[in-house]
Amino acid sequence: MTSSAARGVRVEDLEHSYGQEPVLHGVSIDVSPGESIALLGPSGCGKTTLLRLIAGLESPSSGSITIGEDLVAGETWVPPDRRRVGMVFQDWALFPHLSVAKNVSYGISKSTSKDTEVSAALEMMNLAGLEDRMPATLSGGQQQRVALARALAPRPGVLLLDEPFSNLDTSLRIEVRTEVRELLADLGITSIFVTHDQDEAFIVGDRVAVMRNGQIVQTDSPQGLYHHPVDQWTAEFVGTVSLLKGEAASGFANCSLGSVAIDPQLNGSVDVLIRPEQLSITAGGDGEVQSVEYYGHDSMIFVALGDDQIRVRCGPLVKFNRGDQVQLQFTSDQALAFRSD
Repeated sequence: MTSSAARGVRVEDLEHSYGQEPVLHGVSIDVSPGESIALLGPSGCGKTTLLRLIAGLESPSSGSITIGEDLVAGETWVPPDRRRVGMVFQDWALFPHLSVAKNVSYGISKSTSKDTEVSAALEMMNLAGLEDRMPATLSGGQQQRVALARALAPRPGVLLLDEPFSNLDTSLRIEVRTEVRELLADLGITSIFVTHDQDEAFIVGDRVAVMRNGQIVQTDSPQGLYHHPVDQWTAEFVGTVSLLKGEAASGFANCSLGSVAIDPQLNGSVDVLIRPEQLSITAGGDGEVQSVEYYGHDSMIFVALGDDQIRVRCGPLVKFNRGDQVQLQFTSDQALAFRSD
């Protein structure tokens, strides 16, 4: 099965409200054909509303949406069934009274090749042989794949996914999202993916658009977001940090870790944000181990240093225990820092 030609999506100055409650404020984003964009943000920030507006399930208060070369919202209005957009909902929204095959065929225009298209979609999602099964008899992972097959069967130019893995257990969620990422890349389909999970956004998105309070605050590659966040809130949202108060001058900040290199343009009171992997830990010193979290592939050590609690990421072989005295050293070129409020 091959996708129809991928289409770009351009959103410009989008505003939307529910009654008197504003939800989106001047949202603009440009998604290239074949690109995967993750919309990342906390609950209630407007991610799902933006997705529904692109799908045509709601009409914006103002602004415009263009899919491919077609203006679909703004001075004109194109209904959802004419936008060539597929959507996978958080609860998958399968029809419980229809078989797997009939769920997948829903939305495909009547044609002599309809059965072939359904079979191709099911095979693509590793569902061959389950055509006659009912959704209630399937596992969560299988239901997820049926929902994806149904969205892809009409060969949309754009695929929208609204937290589609949130109902799966952890191991299955990791497995399915990796499969979906590879599938979308192979198909070359444009996709916009809503999530509040940073790991998920970084895995699925070629770029990640961070949303807060109805606005997009930064759009960048996962690496760009992690290492060059636009503000302190974004830095804390897209990864673990330890926040230390410091005084900045001449490209360095004095804090509980000592003198740490920061942006030389900063002076005066600053908040220094230290990523756990930017530190090394050795025995002896002024720090005291408060706890150790073991994850298998690595570990996180929580260290009290003066009035600060500092996180240190280590390998899986941890030689420190609660109460041990330790020394921390900043090992990176530069720490993130922002002016204190």
